[in-house]
Amino acid sequence: MNGNRVEDEKNLTSALITALSSLREPPTKYIITEKANGMATLFDYEGDLEPIINEAMIAVDSRMGAGVSLVDVEAKHDEEWVFKRKDEVDWTYSDAYEKYLKTQRWHPTLVQSLSDVGTRILGHLQDPTSEGLWNRRGLVIGHVQSGKTANYIGLVAKAADAGYKFIIVIAGIHNNLRRQTQERIDEGFIGRSSDPTNRVPTGVGLNGGYPYPATLTTIHEDFNKNTAAKSGWRINDFSKPIILVIKKNVRTLDALHKWLKDLNTQGDGRIADVPMLLIDDEADNASINTNKPDLDPTRTNAMIRKILGLFMKSCYLGYTATPFANIFINPDAYDKDVYEELFPRDFIYCLDAPNTYFGPDKVFLDEATSSTVTEAITDCEDYIPWSHKKDDPVVELPPSLYRALHQFVLARAIRQLRGHTGRHCSMMINVSRFVAVQKAVRDLISLYEKRLREAVKANYAMPEEVAGKNQYMLKLKGVFENDFTESGFTWSQVKKSLWSVFENLRIYVINSKTDEVLDYKKYEKDGHSLTAIAVGGLSLSRGLTIEGLCVSYMYRNTKMYDTLMQMGRWFGYRPGYEDLCRVYLSPDSIDWYSHIADASEELRQQIKRMGREGLSPRQFGLYVKAHPDALIITAANKKRNTHAFVVNYAFSNRLVESHLLPTDDTVNRINVILINEYWKNGFGGKVEEPTGKGWIFRDVDIEIIEDFLNRFRTHPAFIDLKTAVINCLSALAEKHPYGDVLLISKDNNNAGKFHLGAQERSSRGWEGDSWRLNKQRVASRGDEKLGLNDDQKELAAIEAGKEPSDTHYRQVRNKPLLMVHILEPKAIKGQYVPAFGVSFPPGHYDTMVKVVANKVWIEKMHGPLTDDPDDEDDFDEQTNTMG
Repeated sequence: MNGNRVEDEKNLTSALITALSSLREPPTKYIITEKANGMATLFDYEGDLEPIINEAMIAVDSRMGAGVSLVDVEAKHDEEWVFKRKDEVDWTYSDAYEKYLKTQRWHPTLVQSLSDVGTRILGHLQDPTSEGLWNRRGLVIGHVQSGKTANYIGLVAKAADAGYKFIIVIAGIHNNLRRQTQERIDEGFIGRSSDPTNRVPTGVGLNGGYPYPATLTTIHEDFNKNTAAKSGWRINDFSKPIILVIKKNVRTLDALHKWLKDLNTQGDGRIADVPMLLIDDEADNASINTNKPDLDPTRTNAMIRKILGLFMKSCYLGYTATPFANIFINPDAYDKDVYEELFPRDFIYCLDAPNTYFGPDKVFLDEATSSTVTEAITDCEDYIPWSHKKDDPVVELPPSLYRALHQFVLARAIRQLRGHTGRHCSMMINVSRFVAVQKAVRDLISLYEKRLREAVKANYAMPEEVAGKNQYMLKLKGVFENDFTESGFTWSQVKKSLWSVFENLRIYVINSKTDEVLDYKKYEKDGHSLTAIAVGGLSLSRGLTIEGLCVSYMYRNTKMYDTLMQMGRWFGYRPGYEDLCRVYLSPDSIDWYSHIADASEELRQQIKRMGREGLSPRQFGLYVKAHPDALIITAANKKRNTHAFVVNYAFSNRLVESHLLPTDDTVNRINVILINEYWKNGFGGKVEEPTGKGWIFRDVDIEIIEDFLNRFRTHPAFIDLKTAVINCLSALAEKHPYGDVLLISKDNNNAGKFHLGAQERSSRGWEGDSWRLNKQRVASRGDEKLGLNDDQKELAAIEAGKEPSDTHYRQVRNKPLLMVHILEPKAIKGQYVPAFGVSFPPGHYDTMVKVVANKVWIEKMHGPLTDDPDDEDDFDEQTNTMG
């Protein structure tokens, strides 16, 4: 082969995966191993085959669902136009992209799934050959780090084949993300590097005869007033499609608008003969509040609207991984025209993540994996507090960060032993929005890494009786024995592999004030893999792909949904090293991520159900605006910090729990007596049935459930929400006059004694008169399955297409459910705290109740309101020379 070990491994893996795709039955590991051995001889490959075999096994098993769409059925649009034109279109760009993905170790089945989804989304756009004046507005909801870019590059290729001549991709607000996106599009669509000093074929362009599209942006330079105007180019001067990759920045958009208007419009000020597609990646990012004029959301989106308005034939398609985007929640953040123009009135498409995706469910919700993956940061406040200023000194790092660094070094060593020598491996550190603080953290990390490197160099090959005397080796050994004994290797083996970790280990600061770039491809071209430690702030938080991310350390104070989810760089694909991944967060952040993961999945399920019922995106937008979790964003963005305001709440398909509990013994004793009273009379004379984890009373009159909740004493800050729950039950009573009641108990030995067995919970957050539960959850996952019959459980499994979640169990129950618990803090034995949860059935999108809220109430329910981007010190500064 060519001697580049990274390329050689990639080429053999791609060839093996392609060869396996032709088999009629899914191959066993034995068959894959036999095939790999044979092809290694053919390719003259002498490296370790185990990681190639493992990756091929994962690729063979990878599947992607078709996704689901919510379409305005009243719009005059033919969804079948793609299939009607299928034979007449020459799918050159699309075919080339799919062939390219196969060379990048994508299994052909997964490539076909991506293609099929792209065809469906293309069908939601307008046929570019159709006559007249038209525009379409849509949104695609994906998952963080799950392949959204691959999806829209595939869509760009199909759109260009179908006849879209002018394509704009808006790639977030940061230079490094725009550059990364430009490189991806160079490889997947343009076919040659946009680097002016090195215009060589790349990616899809490596095959002869490729019809290269034109581009007016490069990896170094965004679109600016000199880019195209200087040459006098017009769109129609190009015979091939034109694509621009730009930042979401007022100056950039203004320069583009000026060029389009001055050189391309006709007498009426419109561009009539050029179908255009605008893809707005990270579409929700306009929701940030900032005093920087180039990033003002209203001005930015006004410019997007002006550009769209120049074209008589246009499609706007937003892409986001955060369904709580401001485009739904807070139209008051924009002027009316901008909101109406960019709202996805025509369709919303929800992408499925492949089954091998390492996402929020595995990191935060699956108890079997989350307990290993997540680590709580409890010591950072003494070193780099949340509320630090940009000139605060950083003299030392928290012990937990050093522990995370040890885990990273060990994880890399274990991956080397697993044959991942040619794969990148990274660590992310995000503890400050300030550039100066980031640099100080990098300097301390660099100093410690040097000491660690010297200790490893001196001891990795020494016998244990010698190496064990070194303090750094002792720390590494201690972390290994605590965390990685199940890795398949002994300490002796890992110790010998430690020195190889430092061969290509580099430490970076990633922000707008440095020119450091996480350039993984540079190392690949040199035949190496990169071991990277990246220190940064917001630049690390949105869109930037961090290759081979193993360990993440993030200590940031924000409750903003979109900011939190986009900071989740640790999601993605971790073939062969999921067990080595660690995510360090504050306990509050762990709770919030868990809550957001649940809420996001519930919104996806809502789209699915509303699509079945023929409802429109506008109705979904109204539902999301009334979603309880919209409060945190609405309040922060509107800056209503002192005055009360009315909020509509919609509880369709929601579980509302009393996660903020009183610590008052008298209140809790009253609630225990109340539970006993209703239990003894069977909640209105119903017969209790055992569930294996307590008892169920079926078809209880809603009035009795309301009466129970009215008498149930809650923490004062929870009263308004409890009242909203009762009001919603009352509003649904005509359609749902009965509900089920679950008494959830740790054991079933108390029947007849009317005493619930207490469930232990972490006591973190036990302060003064309140106890805030971890992950804002009272019930355990799966509790809503209790009392369902086998047919209902089977229906839930069919609906889910995988292991059902509580939202699926909620749907098949299809009536209100009251769950009652007794909780016991682990650290305060004998302290019994009653709690409840009410699960609402799906389908009642227009049933809303009002809550009067203010800053105090919101902070008590959701935590402190902060809006980090207001003070973010690492936004890009727009210039005419930077991208």
